[in-house]
Amino acid sequence: MKATAGILLKIACVLTVVAAWPANAGEPNTLTETEKAAGWKLLFDGRTTEGWRGYKMQSMPPGWVVTNGTLARVAGGAGGKGAGGGDDIVTKEDFENFELSLEWKLVPNGNSGVLYHVSEEPVTAWHYAPEVQLLDNTAHRTRNPRQLAAACYDLYAPTKDMTRPTSEWNQLRIVVNGSRAEHWLNGEKVVQYEIGSDDWKQRVAESKFKDRPKFATFKTGPICLQDHSDRVEFRNIKIRPLPRS
Repeated sequence: MKATAGILLKIACVLTVVAAWPANAGEPNTLTETEKAAGWKLLFDGRTTEGWRGYKMQSMPPGWVVTNGTLARVAGGAGGKGAGGGDDIVTKEDFENFELSLEWKLVPNGNSGVLYHVSEEPVTAWHYAPEVQLLDNTAHRTRNPRQLAAACYDLYAPTKDMTRPTSEWNQLRIVVNGSRAEHWLNGEKVVQYEIGSDDWKQRVAESKFKDRPKFATFKTGPICLQDHSDRVEFRNIKIRPLPRS
């Protein structure tokens, strides 16, 4: 009986997660009534860049356009990994605890990222903010696994490669609740970690962030979409704020 109860509890937990995560089965860049009732809100309406601005800017930078229902970084930007911060874009609203769901598609050999709890103190967002890597893994097989798609950049590698071909959309889900975070790619959880844990501190000390004492110390901030000079497209960008843990 105890075993049966345990199985039922696990099934209930799975169903709760599935129900909370938008399936994106309807019209792109819209919310169903169920999603609205669950607290989801759109961060991109499919027509405008309302709600977004450039990093350290009040307006949108060049190179980002709305095309065919996507928010795309196309050309003319500076490249977000550079010393000048490039043309990353951030939400006008800050978020603390949340579930973020979006779809992304890269060109072959492409590179981008989604960052959270962003501070605009440093020259570029990734210096202080945790980054969920977006990457064409097929073109980067020899790369450090901690820098592959869905990784917590340079810190935690995904448990498996769940990416789809560059011609197809990938669905990313990020859950941040207090110090705990999860990355889901195409329906499977591939990364989890706890910011500030002993394991986290050890990994940071061995990473590109070892000389950045403010890295991942901000508890709230905007969501950032990274300009890495490659074409990248986003759609169905939705977020559900979570209560403080």
